[in-house]
Amino acid sequence: MLIDDERLNDTQTTTDPGPGTSRRVQAVLDADLPGPRISRHLYGHFAEHLGRCIYGGFWVGEDSDVPHEGGIRLDVVEALRALDIPNLRWPGGCFADTYHWRDGVGPRDQRPAMVNSHWGDVVEDNAFGTHEFMALCELLGTDPYVSANVGSGTVREAAEWIEYLTRSDDSPMARLRRENGRDEPWKVPFWGLGNEPWGCGGGMSSGAYAELARQYGTYSLDHGDNHLYRIAAGAADADYRWTEVLMQNLGRYLGAGRVSGHGANTYQAISFHHYTIVGENWDAKGSATEFDADEYYRTMVKATEIERIIAGHANVMDAYDPDKRVGLVLDEWGTWFDVEPGTNPGFLFQQNTMRDALVASVHFDAFHRHADRLVMANIAQTVNVLQAMLLTDGDALVLTPSYHVFAMNKGHHDAASLPLTVRGNGPSRTVGQDELPTFSASASTKDGQVLLSLTNLDADEPLDVEIDVRGAAAGTPVGRLLTAPEIAAHNTASATPVQVRPLDDVSLTDGTLRVTLPAHSFATVSFATRD
Repeated sequence: MLIDDERLNDTQTTTDPGPGTSRRVQAVLDADLPGPRISRHLYGHFAEHLGRCIYGGFWVGEDSDVPHEGGIRLDVVEALRALDIPNLRWPGGCFADTYHWRDGVGPRDQRPAMVNSHWGDVVEDNAFGTHEFMALCELLGTDPYVSANVGSGTVREAAEWIEYLTRSDDSPMARLRRENGRDEPWKVPFWGLGNEPWGCGGGMSSGAYAELARQYGTYSLDHGDNHLYRIAAGAADADYRWTEVLMQNLGRYLGAGRVSGHGANTYQAISFHHYTIVGENWDAKGSATEFDADEYYRTMVKATEIERIIAGHANVMDAYDPDKRVGLVLDEWGTWFDVEPGTNPGFLFQQNTMRDALVASVHFDAFHRHADRLVMANIAQTVNVLQAMLLTDGDALVLTPSYHVFAMNKGHHDAASLPLTVRGNGPSRTVGQDELPTFSASASTKDGQVLLSLTNLDADEPLDVEIDVRGAAAGTPVGRLLTAPEIAAHNTASATPVQVRPLDDVSLTDGTLRVTLPAHSFATVSFATRD
């Protein structure tokens, strides 16, 4: 984002007043310099056939005593509708490249069972398939993001799935859909060309996958007025070479002046995956609820790495696509800790603490700053898996701390980003060989309202924030706060210590916004503006 340097001539370096006192940070908000639009799809979600995400999470079946509509759990739907979730990715994940869509359509009692070899080696009956997923999306009012099977499927299988979903005439797949009870086609805007082809999606090289992506993308056709946004499966973490190969694969099509249509552009976006993992190895990732201050700060260092990784992929793409016509998608992100004791290791069930909420808030600030290139992101996962929004416990539903960050940030959906610049170096903490900034923030404007997101990562000390609001007259600020007595606090069916409450320590005088953030807290402040 462009910053007016003259506005920062009075920059001062903040100092640490020492333990036991409130720290202080000063910043400038340029309310009259709107930047790139923050796509609502940066707040996307992910539902894989993994553990209790689908079965017991979204789907309880038509015989359940839990309130449902056609087997879809209604308290989950209600909670997610409150977030205005923009899209939902399905059926995976690793599961996508073992999933054959024809097994999940037709009468449920006639659907063949399958082995979910990736996640728990369990047998599932395919009760939740294409029709159930699309019904879920309609109940949620969200856009479906469907991931095709590239690893073990065929081009024909993927092409026929699109036809089944989106074609309206008397084609073979449209007839089959009608035989299975759905007359009108669905709208499917997002189409994934496989998942993690470098790993569980086929163990491919970047070059081998690039050829497949071009082939699958070519036969992923637009039917009628349904236009697919095709997303090539991208890199793990900072594997920038993978992104470069996919950009090179687009070749002359990048110079064609368009990124849609049949054949010419085989995909319109490239994804990557990045998880916040702190432990020594995959078998010892650390507990989600039992951790000390050192583990907490190391988690935050890992979380802030997302800024560098997004920038790295964006820089590669800029070299081939300076006009930013190809989107960057982070369609798996979140914390990954050891599973809760006594649960199936293949189900990836972990609790969700205040620490997870702050990982989310830091990620969203980075997403907002890179909204010129990053067009979508999907938390992993929505229910009962990894950094979940919701946990189900019988007929009880638990809203996690991460859920509240999504809710508090709703005002950023499709808003114009605003430059918010910290004066000086800002407060920080030395963590091993790293210097961790302990203040994170971002801002946006929409419909005459400014929304600021403010995070204090210091586990023990409050933070006084002063923001010089420039370029517009600001109205009365309204603040909301998410924190808890302990950084490891988490919500259960019997206790919910992590809740959103009003932020009282906020004021605006003579264009200066003043906020006091408690230790380990996330807050939003909104106010109306006028020229």
